[in-house]
Order: sequence, then C-alpha cells, then structure tokens
Amino acid sequence: MTYNINKNRRKNIRLKNYDYQQNGLYFITICIQNREHLLGNISDKEYYVYDAGEMIESVWNNLSKHYKGVKSHDFVVMPNHIHGILELQNSDLNLSEIIRRFKTFTTYQYINGVENRGWRPFYKRFWQRNYHEHIIRNDDSLGKLQHYIVNNPMRWREDVFCGD
Repeated sequence: MTYNINKNRRKNIRLKNYDYQQNGLYFITICIQNREHLLGNISDKEYYVYDAGEMIESVWNNLSKHYKGVKSHDFVVMPNHIHGILELQNSDLNLSEIIRRFKTFTTYQYINGVENRGWRPFYKRFWQRNYHEHIIRNDDSLGKLQHYIVNNPMRWREDVFCGD
C-alpha cells in the first residue's frame, strides 16, 4: 500500500517568494465556515448587519490599536464573509499572522456572543481555514477594490460568496 503524503496538505495560495511583511496594501476576503449567514442579511436590496457583524467590523477597525504598523482601511461585512483593505508599514507581523490573530480573537468574541447574547451558534469552526488576499500594487487597483467594497452589498446576488 502506498501512502500519499500530499493528500491532506492544504494548497498554498500565497505568492511564492513574496514577503508578506513588506510595506503595502492588501485586499483581504475571509469567509465564514460553510458560508453560513452569521454576520448579516441582504434581501430585496435591504442590507442589515447583525450585532456579530458589527463586532467583526469593530475588531477590524481597531487592529491598528493592537498591532504596530497595521492600518485598516475600507471594509464591508457581508452575510457570510468580509472584505477589507489592510496596510502594513514597518509592521512586526506578517499578513498571515495578523489574519490569524484577527480570526482567533473574533472567534472567541463570537463564542461569547453565542453564550451571552443569543447569537446563532456555528458548527466546529467560525471562519474557513484560509483567506483570499490580493496585493494592491497601484492606485488604479486600489480605486477598483475600494469601489468593489463599497458596492458589494448592492451586488449581493452576483457575489461568488453569496451561497444562496
């Protein structure tokens, strides 16, 4: 019997040989496990962010208070994922460590909300294992991504993360 050592390894979706601690802007998408709608609701173009989504946004907006050289920019909470732009400027941490800490802290906060505020429970894990990132290399790209973030709720039914 042969054993495939690579069978259960996750595919690395990061750019090979890129230093994710270097200064710059990064567009981030993080999805809720199984794309459950735990953060808000969008129906008939009406957009409502739950308390849990507001907690997620607050944590995102306060990253710079907790981590040197990290600044949060544009951000949107969707029913089952988030989009945001992070800026690193002489940060002590790389992007994956910042995202890991964000996901860990918000998971604990969400569990507290389930126990104390009646938020809908999740099964096994809150966030999906990985996240999507895009290195923003110029002002044109930044402008397009900012526009995407602002208009994402209005384009919910077209969103690949919709899950409906």
